[in-house]
Amino acid sequence: MTEARMQETPEYKPGNFCWIELGTTNAGAAKTFYKELFGWEYLDTSAGPDMTYTMINLNGKEIGGLYQLTGEMLSHGIPPHWLSYISVKNADEATAQATAAGATVMKGPFDVPEAGRMSVIQDPTGAVFAVWQAKGNAGSEVYRDIGSFCWNELGTTDTQKAADFYATLFGWAREEFPGPMEYTIFKNDGQGIAGMYKITPDMGPVPPHWLIYFAVNDCDATVQKATDAGGSVMKPAEDIPGVGRFAILRDPASAVFAVLKPEPQST
Repeated sequence: MTEARMQETPEYKPGNFCWIELGTTNAGAAKTFYKELFGWEYLDTSAGPDMTYTMINLNGKEIGGLYQLTGEMLSHGIPPHWLSYISVKNADEATAQATAAGATVMKGPFDVPEAGRMSVIQDPTGAVFAVWQAKGNAGSEVYRDIGSFCWNELGTTDTQKAADFYATLFGWAREEFPGPMEYTIFKNDGQGIAGMYKITPDMGPVPPHWLIYFAVNDCDATVQKATDAGGSVMKPAEDIPGVGRFAILRDPASAVFAVLKPEPQST
């Protein structure tokens, strides 16, 4: 996280996180909640019969999407959630490589008309992510700026198995982050792009997952806004020396995300 750089025209190399997406049980309520938190605006688009896909905009630029979970998705036990997308050159090849490395393909590969091709994949430890082969849509137009996603973090019960899997699939290198808790930085082409920690029994029944962080100007004020708007706090605001102040929150539908006020970076 110390390697965060503000950039408005990001280029997503293969292996970099490139898009974020919320699946929720109440799209209207989610729009209201996140607009209050981050100032987002929305554009609804048709995604087929009786299906709407909403583009999330920040200052006129696309940063992600949201949609309402269907009855079929809910019947399969899919909860409200944020999904992290990772850029790949070829979605079919990446999906086959993931399967060979022990992952489970939940959906795909399939085309998103005019935008790209993708798969939704569950890694060997149980965390879910998507791979994205860009065509018309390269990904979020803003990254690591206030109100946009700025970090992705894997919580897993088997850090060795997970690290080996992502190294095989995306070529990620790993570097230990100094601190009281064991934490690994994933690097893609020399740049820190994500983190990983081990889920321990004292954390309770937390399933393996990818967590999305959003950059904010004031962590504590954002936590207060979230609770005022019907969200809840999973982990109260806390400082990470050399990184910033963060908190983990649940939105009103129970989708989990984090907010981070980055420390100013020395030049």
